[in-house]
Amino acid sequence: MTQQDLASLIRNIPDFPIPGIQFKDITTLIGNGPAFSEVIDRLHERYRDQHIDAVVGIESRGFIFSAPLAYRLGVGLVPIRKPGKLPAATYQIEYQLEYGTNRLEIHRDAFQPGARVLVVDDLLATGGTIAAACDLIEMAGGRVAELAFVIELTFLNGRERLRDRSVFSLIQF
Repeated sequence: MTQQDLASLIRNIPDFPIPGIQFKDITTLIGNGPAFSEVIDRLHERYRDQHIDAVVGIESRGFIFSAPLAYRLGVGLVPIRKPGKLPAATYQIEYQLEYGTNRLEIHRDAFQPGARVLVVDDLLATGGTIAAACDLIEMAGGRVAELAFVIELTFLNGRERLRDRSVFSLIQF
């Protein structure tokens, strides 16, 4: 399956969640078994020899891709969640969105010191959420090896915000 084949399976939803936003709906991609397998296979191929110690998934759509990839890599999955969802002691961070602020949390004991961490999410837009996630990973003692996305909205310049980080995306719009 080519990148274009995968991209054609992503549905555009106009004016969601607010007017003026063109939402990239991944449910049509993950609902196609061969396409979903192809995405996980491609990510596995990229990271299988990179000595990753843990995969981080960002709530909530990042969990869809990070869990099967962590399984394939034979490493643990660490969730980054919205406030109040993690039961043990956490680090928290507040960050800016285009339309306000948000907060994320990670367990304080999520990693062994210096662990090489792969961060996986469904989409890179402006980079605010992923930059906050990187800060949390470092607070918890991890080292970000790379940031992996299924989709990148290049016109929003998220890579610029993450310029000191290695970024990989399968599909660009």
